[in-house]
Amino acid sequence: MASSDMSSSHRLGNDVAAIEEQIASLNHRLATAHPISGLPMREALLAQMKADRAGLLGAIAFADFDRLTAFDPALGERIFAASTSRLRSMLPPSRFVAQVDRGHVGLWFGGDVDEAAAHAELDAIGYALGEEIEDNGTVIIPQIKIRQARFDEADGIEAGAFVARTLASFTLATGATATPDQPVVDYAGLARDRYALEQDLRQAMSRRELRLEFQPLIDAGAGRVCGAEALIRWDHAERGAIPPARFIPIVEAMGMASEIGMWALNAAAREVQQWAAQGLDPLRVAVNVSGLQLERDDLPILVQRTLERHELGPTALEIELTESVATSDAKHCRRIFQELRAMGVKLAVDDFGTGYSGFSSLRALAFDKIKIDREFVADVDMRTDSQAICQSIVALGRGLGIRVLAEGVERREEYEWLRRHGCRHFQGYYFARPMSNDAFVAFVRDTARLTDLLRLGVTPDQIEEKLRA
Repeated sequence: MASSDMSSSHRLGNDVAAIEEQIASLNHRLATAHPISGLPMREALLAQMKADRAGLLGAIAFADFDRLTAFDPALGERIFAASTSRLRSMLPPSRFVAQVDRGHVGLWFGGDVDEAAAHAELDAIGYALGEEIEDNGTVIIPQIKIRQARFDEADGIEAGAFVARTLASFTLATGATATPDQPVVDYAGLARDRYALEQDLRQAMSRRELRLEFQPLIDAGAGRVCGAEALIRWDHAERGAIPPARFIPIVEAMGMASEIGMWALNAAAREVQQWAAQGLDPLRVAVNVSGLQLERDDLPILVQRTLERHELGPTALEIELTESVATSDAKHCRRIFQELRAMGVKLAVDDFGTGYSGFSSLRALAFDKIKIDREFVADVDMRTDSQAICQSIVALGRGLGIRVLAEGVERREEYEWLRRHGCRHFQGYYFARPMSNDAFVAFVRDTARLTDLLRLGVTPDQIEEKLRA
């Protein structure tokens, strides 16, 4: 063989060997399983997407994976492994699945799948993956987020970029960062405690750790208790009583406001039913509704079903919303409010005066009651600025035919000033703190004490002296 032929053959052999090495390397990358999940890696998904050129991508985020691994890497990896094992057991043999990032899994449905069917499958997967996992005596309820997106190479986007864009949709703002002059903080410890609190909160209802307390609503004009505001309390099995200021923001951040809000609505309705059974005059219970609940189009239906379930008339219920929540989407709120008011349910705006939304919202949204915020009630007998604000709100309510309630009344002087300046409805520690249902019933029946509390020109010492007599 000529030397040139031998040289060409040698080069060809080298080229073939290089190609085979590249193919072997690629096959190795495609076949390699992630050490934690046991799933194929991102490259395998991208190769399948490129081969199909179009199809539907489902993305699953195990949202608490990074948080868990931040303070307990081993626990985070075990929970993630258990979750992905659960996922694999649910999927049909034809479904291609791969781990595409830390705590993120991609499902490829191909181009011939029906989007509605894929959506239903992803919904079922999300529900199942959210079931609790037990690890060495610790119960974890994973947080699962799901996205669904149509991929088509003809749109001019490369598969890798498409996957990255889909994963980016899971990202939320992380908030402010620490400044150099802040003291050293054990962020891992705070993260561990916050995560543990979230997990316990997810199970608080099933463990019967949540309860309601009731703070009386006073009609000074009629000289009686006209109802109560229902307030959620959490008695943790190990931590004891957890302040609402600590756990309510977590409820909202976790997206549990609708679930716990419905629990509170049903629990409050059940107590109102018991009040009637115990022979009390008709009373109304006020229940707070969050922004997340208000976003739901079916809120009026849920309220109606709750009233029917407990055999209550609509006048037994009052829905309370903060001013900022009630005016966040005026058009949507107006429709929801119209449906609730058509049922006969009363609506109250809480913390009035702090939302800076303008008095015109009262007329547009048709509230039945304004609650003057504690900020303006505190020391109103001594502060001319608060006096001007309270008088304006009382006059506004009178002009619009809306009841005005002063909340957070803690001193007799505050009550007397407000009463003399036209306010008729009250709530606050001066009358009673939030209390158990039994204590509330006893308070309603103690008409003599309330009469003394409402009498103008009588000092607290005189009231106590009369009660001791």
